[in-house]
Parts: sequence; structure tokens; C-alpha cells
Amino acid sequence: MNIAQRLMLPLTLALMVGTGAASAADLKIAFVNAIKASAAAPQYEAASELLEEEFASRDQELVALQKKIRSQEERLQRDGAIMSESERRELERSIIEGQRELRRAQEEFREDLNIRRNEELGKLQRTVVEAIRALAKEEGYDLVVSDGVIYASEQVDITDKVIDRLKREFNGR
Repeated sequence: MNIAQRLMLPLTLALMVGTGAASAADLKIAFVNAIKASAAAPQYEAASELLEEEFASRDQELVALQKKIRSQEERLQRDGAIMSESERRELERSIIEGQRELRRAQEEFREDLNIRRNEELGKLQRTVVEAIRALAKEEGYDLVVSDGVIYASEQVDITDKVIDRLKREFNGR
């Protein structure tokens, strides 16, 4: 929630109460810890597993390349003194090229993983928001707040209900 939204919430509540649109007793207000709901949702774990599966082979390729370079470096250190000059230079060149390739591949891997992680987190956030909205409509809430709340009693905290709904929706797939 940005600063403007944080400032607008109390103003909106004051206007609703002050204009007679609704009395405080008529309002049904709830709080949701969206971060907790997202982290506890089975959709979060499923997205994590999906990303792990999707990127496992590339991670293994990076590990294999690291091992190859390390092996070449050990060989150079161990046998460099007894190698011919051209053989030593060729091995040094191979190590440098391998390190360059490894850095490039690691950067691509990080970028691709971050893009996919952001896509999956975006989907999860939309799912959580949809679950909160659906629960709010079903249970007749007038207002559900999330970020920026300094205190919310257990009486108005519907986070666990949202998590239960997310679990039911996930199991229903």
C-alpha cells in the first residue's frame, strides 16, 4: 500500500461515518496479512517446485562447467611446470574461456530465474487477492485492509480463512 492509499483509508472511513453512509456498528471490517497468506498457500509451494524443476537441468550444467574449470585449474597447477609452453598456454586459454562462459551462463540463469519467479509470484498475488475478494463478498465484509495496518485484533483477522480458501481451491484443481 502506497502513502496515498494509507492516507486515504482513514479519510474514507471518517467520511463514511461522518456523512452517515454507515455507522461504525454497521461496518464489517477485516484484516488480512497477505504476506502470511501467500507464504502459507499451497500455490506458493507448487510454484517453487515448478521453478526448481524448470531450472534444475540448467543448474546442473553450471555445476558441471564449474567442475570442468576447477579440474583444468588443478591440472595446470599440478602439471604446469612439466607441460610444454604451448600446452600450458592452451590450457590457460581454455580456463579463461571457460570462466568467461561460466559468468555469462550464470548471469543468464539468474536473469531467467528472476523473470520466471516474478511471473509466478504475480500469479500467486492475483490468486490471493481473488481469494480475499471472494471471501469478503461471501461473508459480507464492507472493508478488508492489508498492508500498513499497525494493529488488528484476532477478531477481525481473516488471514487463516483466506489460507483455508486457498488450500481448498488448490486441492480442487
